[in-house]
Amino acid sequence: MKLVLVLDNIRSCYNVGAILRTAEGFGVEKVVLSGYTPRVHDANLLPHLREKLDKEIHKTALGAEDMLEIYSSDDILSELNKFKKQGWQIVGLENNIESDKLFDLGDKNFGEHLSDKVVLVLGEEVHGIDYSLHEIIDLFVEIPMKGQKESFNVSVAAGIAMYGLLN
Repeated sequence: MKLVLVLDNIRSCYNVGAILRTAEGFGVEKVVLSGYTPRVHDANLLPHLREKLDKEIHKTALGAEDMLEIYSSDDILSELNKFKKQGWQIVGLENNIESDKLFDLGDKNFGEHLSDKVVLVLGEEVHGIDYSLHEIIDLFVEIPMKGQKESFNVSVAAGIAMYGLLN
């Protein structure tokens, strides 16, 4: 399976870095940064701000930010439409939503619903994927929880989801 990640409105540089490091470890094709997700090597920022963000992201990415194809999109809906037209399946990592498109990552039959080219969309740490993207998403996947918390940290959830999708 080919896998692309979309990080939409991720707030924390540390989460971005951790996700990039995990993505590189799993051989992700590319990473798209959108919304207010902190950008790595962002030429549009003043040098001192770019340096600060790069340093923060590097703390958890540990060089993975230089090994991946990473780019930014100012219009993530158009970007996702382009992927769809190229035959990619759009999968949203989400929990606690009401949708007939929601599947449990732990379901042994889940793989039957996946194509060989997947774009995994990760949303904001607290509120999840922006509702404006829900319609374009082909299916949602949630990670089964056994404890009292309702969700994992987005970087941890991303790693679990990547592993589940690729295996």
